[in-house]
Amino acid sequence: MTAADRDLPALPTGLRDRVLTASLRARAAGRPVPDAPEISASEAYSQAAEAFYATLCSLSEDNWRTPVLRDLDVQGLVGHLIGVEDDMRRCLSDDPAVADADHVESTQAAATAQVGRPPALTRADWRRAADQTLGLVRPADPGTKIALHGMRMSLGTLLVVRAFELWTHENDIRRAAGWDASVPDASTLRLMTELAARLLPHAAVQAGLGAPVDVHLVLTGPGGGTWAVTVGGDEAAPAAVSIVTDAVGFCQLVANRITPGDLDVHVTGDPGHATAVLAAASTLALD
Repeated sequence: MTAADRDLPALPTGLRDRVLTASLRARAAGRPVPDAPEISASEAYSQAAEAFYATLCSLSEDNWRTPVLRDLDVQGLVGHLIGVEDDMRRCLSDDPAVADADHVESTQAAATAQVGRPPALTRADWRRAADQTLGLVRPADPGTKIALHGMRMSLGTLLVVRAFELWTHENDIRRAAGWDASVPDASTLRLMTELAARLLPHAAVQAGLGAPVDVHLVLTGPGGGTWAVTVGGDEAAPAAVSIVTDAVGFCQLVANRITPGDLDVHVTGDPGHATAVLAAASTLALD
């Protein structure tokens, strides 16, 4: 630092907050420029599957026996995902048994079936199951209505949910192995953030958020964007709150892998409303 640097005048108190607030008000809801290239929902699921498989291929024998989620080790978690693929194909065949099945209970038998097997066989079974799903969904109409594990949505939306799930569990495994977290490619992340923002009103209902809030959500970084969403009740004068945070961090919150307090977030408006909205977002996780 030079003498000239030390003589620079101090910035006015609160300047950063005023600049961020003004920028936020000027940033209309919409996609960033330049935006990530658009991909289909099936391609997003395919890319998430490739990333998940690459992680499985890097695991040691000991890694497969590492506790990771609920009462599952890594091998059991992969078995759970084999069960999800099985149920996915059943729902594509309009099997009513999986429409309202519990996401965890319905796949527990598949998870248990992997106990004691060579990890290479579990890995191959998951790869085969995912490829079978991809073979069914790639030629299908993404607008087809699907019922699976209590969810009613289009096939395209469900594939983004599945990409979200694979990324979440990939990072559960990476964390258990002591590795750095992975980040989805920008195009897949864009579909994930779009879905999460769109489901915020549903999350608010699940969380019992009473007071209505107009949310101006800004997710920064590749795959981010800006959304205007109203959540909560239907009173005439909702509170207004602006939330600025990182796109990847927000997706980790939606996956219920971090808490609102873990986010690096800038809030304009009532912090209590912002915390309630962010807490509601974490209820969207399937686990």
